Amino acid sequence: MEILQGIYDWLISFLGLGGLIKLYQSGDYSSLKTIKGFSNLIYPIVPFLLVIELIKTILNNKFKKGKYFMTFLIFFVNGFIRSFISIGMVAICTNLFLEYAIIETSFTWYWLIYGYIVWEFGHFIYHYFGHKVRIFWCLHSTHHAPQHMNLSVSFAHFFLEAPYADAIRTTVCILLGVNPVLLAFIMFVDGTWGNFIHAGEDLIKDARFGFVGKVILTPSHHRVHHAKNPLYMDTNFCNLLNIWDRVFKTYQEEKRDMQIEYGITREMNPNNFFDVYFGEFMALGNDIANAPDLKSKILYVFMPPGWSHTGDHKTARVVREEYIGSVQRS
Repeated sequence: MEILQGIYDWLISFLGLGGLIKLYQSGDYSSLKTIKGFSNLIYPIVPFLLVIELIKTILNNKFKKGKYFMTFLIFFVNGFIRSFISIGMVAICTNLFLEYAIIETSFTWYWLIYGYIVWEFGHFIYHYFGHKVRIFWCLHSTHHAPQHMNLSVSFAHFFLEAPYADAIRTTVCILLGVNPVLLAFIMFVDGTWGNFIHAGEDLIKDARFGFVGKVILTPSHHRVHHAKNPLYMDTNFCNLLNIWDRVFKTYQEEKRDMQIEYGITREMNPNNFFDVYFGEFMALGNDIANAPDLKSKILYVFMPPGWSHTGDHKTARVVREEYIGSVQRS
C-alpha cells in the first residue's frame, strides 16, 4: 500500500493536481481570487498537454521510450533530492535586497509591463551565463541533453539550477523595484509559458504562431534554442518577450529548410542518467586536471564551453561565426 501511495503522490505532484484536490476537499473556492489559488487552477494545463502529446505519439505510431524516459527519470530524482534539500532562493534574495530597491512599484497593469521587462532581463542574464560560463553550463546542460523536443523536457533540470536561476532573476527584479507580489504573479505566468514553449512537433507541428511570433517567444523559437545546429547555437535566451534577444543580437528564427538537431555537441549517451546529469561536470574535471597551470585551470571553470588552453577554441560563438562565414562565401 505504501508503494501505491507513493506512486499516487508522485502522479498528483507531476500533474500539478495537489492544489485543486485540496481546493475541492475544502469546498472554499474563494482562494481562486488569489495568485496562489489561480495558479493551482492553471498549473495542470501543461501536464495535461503533455498527456495529449503522449497519446498523439502513440496513436500516430511515433512513440519512442527514449523520448520521455530520461526526462521523467530526472524529474523523479529531482523530486527525491528536494525532499531532503529545500532552498528558498526567491525568499532569501527578496529579504536581502528589498530595502535597496531603486523604486517602489505596485500590482497594476502598467507596473506589470515594467516588471515583466525587468524579469525578462534577469532571465536573459541567468540564461546567457548558463551557456557562456562553463560551470553554469554544467548546471544547465542537463536541460539541453535530450535529443528530442517535447513537453517533458521542461522537467529535465539539474537540481541546483533553479536556485542559481532564482538568485539572479529575483535579485535583478527586487533591486529594480519589482513589487514582491507582482514578482510572484510574473513568475507564475513565466513558469507556465516556459513549460509550454517546450511543446514538440508531435503536439504542434508549426509553432511559429504567425505575427504573434514577432513579439513573443514561441515553441518554434525555443526549438531553435535547444538545437545544436551551428546557426542556432546560443540563440533565443528569452522566455516570453523576445525583446532582449533582439537588443543583444541573439535572436534567431527557425529556418524552414533546416532540420533541427537537438541535444548538445559533446559526445554523450542520452540514455545514461549519469552522463546526462553529471557528464559535463566530469568533462570539466578532466579539462581542469589536464590543464598545464593554475591560470588555465581557473579559466576552464569560467570561460565558455569549448574554450581550450591550447587556443583551439570550439565555443558556440566560434562555431556559429565560422558557419555563417562559410554560407556567405558559398
